[in-house]
Amino acid sequence: MEYKVIRSKRKTVSMKLGSDGQAVVRAPLYMRDAEIARFVERHSGWLEKQLARRVPPVRFADGDRTEICGRSLTVVSAKRACIAEDTLFLPAEGREKALVSLLRKIAGERMKRLLDRYSREGGFSYRGLKITSARTRWGSCNSDGGIAFSFRTAFLPDALAEYLAVHELSHTLRMDHSAAFWKIVAQYIPDYKSRRKALKGYHWAMECL
Repeated sequence: MEYKVIRSKRKTVSMKLGSDGQAVVRAPLYMRDAEIARFVERHSGWLEKQLARRVPPVRFADGDRTEICGRSLTVVSAKRACIAEDTLFLPAEGREKALVSLLRKIAGERMKRLLDRYSREGGFSYRGLKITSARTRWGSCNSDGGIAFSFRTAFLPDALAEYLAVHELSHTLRMDHSAAFWKIVAQYIPDYKSRRKALKGYHWAMECL
């Protein structure tokens, strides 16, 4: 098993998976190579699990397939970014920028539609919608009732987007994750637990672009 060792004036040894997929061991200056090797061997099972969970890079080259709003699309070159039937058209130049712009538009329109729908149904009130480039959270709600969603929500199917909309709207009533908060969510998304779990399968969306 290959791994990289970084020694420093530390007292403990630790290991993590680097961004390139290589194991990185941080060890004290005095720790022997044999000791480090034994440490890595003892944690080989953990490392294998991390490698198995590693999200492969998502590309947007011609012929690649991606998922937007639950639709499986094939990438094809075109003058401008748009979606038609089962095809995602993207320009050859400035492809990533064009895609992000398209995803922002899609996310904004869909999340606004969902927020308004559930606001009407549940009597929620929110103050503005913002589409961000957040990588660590799908959405957020501030104390003033302003709601924000990552443009990456455009990669999610409708069922998960619905859950996120209700989740953030529920925060306009409860700014916590107490039992009372989840009771509000459950009124509109009874199977919120399974949808919440399903979000983990879309972690790749946070890794691309």
